[in-house]
Amino acid sequence: MAFAFTCFAQEPSNTKPVFDAALAKKLGADKYGMKKYVMAFLKAGPNRLQDSAALMQLQMAHLKNITRLANEGKLVVAGPFMDDQPIRGIFIFNVETIEEAKQLTETDPAVKAGSLVMELHPFYCSAALMEVNSIHHRIESKSVAD
Repeated sequence: MAFAFTCFAQEPSNTKPVFDAALAKKLGADKYGMKKYVMAFLKAGPNRLQDSAALMQLQMAHLKNITRLANEGKLVVAGPFMDDQPIRGIFIFNVETIEEAKQLTETDPAVKAGSLVMELHPFYCSAALMEVNSIHHRIESKSVAD
């Protein structure tokens, strides 16, 4: 099976890394080192708060929910886009179905408030994404949810 697109960049090398079967199993990798996820595009919702204090409170609740989902292993990547467009950011959920991801998005205070809506898509990418959170915790000196 050939892939026209993968979600990782491969550095040139003269030697192939040694396959780590235990790590592949731990991360849920298939024989290509890939796995299924669900990607969410976070879009501006119909209810945009105008009060800056209420908006900040909602944003902090949103960030705490992100942190909770990441700590539970359900969210492997989350982040905002840096431009002011209708698509505000992305989530990559560690689930295989849209239904599972939908249940997780419904826990987000910003979604509950109608400030954000989520567009969900099945996504196939490197199982190495599963290591992002553990690495991130080693390089952050302050949490965004504090």
